[in-house]
Amino acid sequence: MITIRRPADDLLAIARQHADPADWPTGVHFDPVDRWYTRVATAPGHEVWLLSWWPGQGTDLHDHGGCAGAFLVVAGELTEETVDRGRLRPTRLAAGTGRRFGPRHVHQVTNVGSVPAVSVHVYRPALRRMTRYHLEDGRLRAAEVAEAGTAW
Repeated sequence: MITIRRPADDLLAIARQHADPADWPTGVHFDPVDRWYTRVATAPGHEVWLLSWWPGQGTDLHDHGGCAGAFLVVAGELTEETVDRGRLRPTRLAAGTGRRFGPRHVHQVTNVGSVPAVSVHVYRPALRRMTRYHLEDGRLRAAEVAEAGTAW
C-alpha cells in the first residue's frame, strides 16, 4: 500500500519548513553542560522545537507520550538509537537528514561527532509527557515520566 502524505500532515515536511536559521525567532545557544532547546512555533495540532547538541550530549531512551513526530538534522550529525530485538540499533543522521516516527516510538539521540549539531523537532499533538526508559536484559523498563512545565 502506498501512503501519500499531504504537506500539512507530513511532520518531516513541517520540520523542513522551519529549518532556515533566518526564520528562527531566537539564535541557537550551545551549552557544553546542558542540551539547549526552545519551542519556536505552534500551530493547530502540532508544535516545533529547536535543539542544539554539543559533542557528547544526548538523550536517555524515551518516548513522546503518545505523540507522533519527526526531526530534521539542520547542522552537524546525530545518531538515533532504537530498540531492535532487545538491542540498540544506531542510525547516523547527517545534516539535511530527517526521521518520522509514530506515537509508540522509543529512541535516544546523541551527538557522537566532534562538532555541535542543531535539529528541528515537530510533535503532533503538542508534547506534554515523555517516559524515560532503561534497557535491561533486552527489555524496556520505564524509569521516569517527565511532564511538560515541570521537566522542560
